[in-house]
Amino acid sequence: MRVLNWFFRDRATGAIVIAQWPNLPLWIFAGAAAVTWIMEASAWAAPPWLNGSLQIASMASLTWWAADEVLRGVNPWRRFLGGTVLLFGLLRLLHAL
Repeated sequence: MRVLNWFFRDRATGAIVIAQWPNLPLWIFAGAAAVTWIMEASAWAAPPWLNGSLQIASMASLTWWAADEVLRGVNPWRRFLGGTVLLFGLLRLLHAL
C-alpha cells in the first residue's frame, strides 16, 4: 500500500492522481487525431500535405505532452506515463526511418 500511495499521490496537494483533465497539448493531439480519423473514414480525398500536417501536429503535441509529464508530472505515475509515451514515439520514429 505504501508503494501505491507513493506512486499515485500528488506531491503538492496530497490527492491521488491517475488521470487529469487534458491540457493544451492533449487537446491539440485529440483534435488533429480526430480530424485525421474523420478524413480517413470519409470518401473525401484530403490533399497529402493536409494529412501529413495533421500527423506532424498530432505527434508533436503528443511529444510535447509527454515531455511535460516527464519534467513536471505531479507523481511518479504521471512521469512514468509520459516517459512511456516518449519511448513509443521514439520507437515509431525509428521504425519510420
